[in-house]
Amino acid sequence: MALTVEVTGKTDVGCVRKNNEDNFGYDARTGVFIVCDGMGGAAAGEVASQLGVETVLNYFKDFGYGRPGSVFNDAIDGNLSQRGKALAQSIHMANAAIYDKGSKSMTQRGMGSTIVAVAAEGNFLSIAHVGDNRIYLIRGGEIQQLTEDHSLVMEQVRRGLITREQAEKSEMQNIIIRALGSEDTVEPDVEDMVALPGDMYVLCSDGLSKHVKDDWMLGIVMEASTIDQACQDLIDAAKAHGGDDNITCVILRVVDRPWYKRLFGGRPKWQRSF
Repeated sequence: MALTVEVTGKTDVGCVRKNNEDNFGYDARTGVFIVCDGMGGAAAGEVASQLGVETVLNYFKDFGYGRPGSVFNDAIDGNLSQRGKALAQSIHMANAAIYDKGSKSMTQRGMGSTIVAVAAEGNFLSIAHVGDNRIYLIRGGEIQQLTEDHSLVMEQVRRGLITREQAEKSEMQNIIIRALGSEDTVEPDVEDMVALPGDMYVLCSDGLSKHVKDDWMLGIVMEASTIDQACQDLIDAAKAHGGDDNITCVILRVVDRPWYKRLFGGRPKWQRSF
């Protein structure tokens, strides 16, 4: 069985902000999908998130998943697949690019970005994140959050200092403890996974996840006639409940690719949107 990924993505400025510091992108040829949420204001946040997306996409465009013997950053987990190592390497490069650009400009100094990314290859995929963007898996009518926020309140939850319910109401929930460009090095969380037909993955910025909770998200996606409609419905739901931040959503659906498309379908087109 050969699997392929259907994808859609949308971003919205929301109901309060005047500019959109979120960016997303994907390249169907290399199987890479990304959502970034910039920090640092109009002069920097948009730049940081766009640089994060472009750096990861360009890495896979130029190097793919690497080759046996490829040299990766020493900090990358050696137990990861070649695909997972390549995803981690691209995020290290994105961090360096944002950090370097921010250090050379007074108006962009201190800029940063969160990121979630998926690299899909055949029946397998790798996920990675830095910050509080999230990836959700919808499988068999159930939803599971695959990422753990790199935020102050979630660190307190992990240490048993507060509950998840308290974290969701905390005034400190926007404090990020790990982001691209904040320091000269970064540690992305990366995991290899097996993909199944019918799986759906929701990649989103916190402008969506803080307003649309898991069960509601599941209902919206399952009830939508298409993943494109699901993406729009999720954004509309976040806006209906305040929309006080930029809102970005990318949805992937794993499907079995028929044999005739494998033979005659040609290469998928490159797709990217900002």
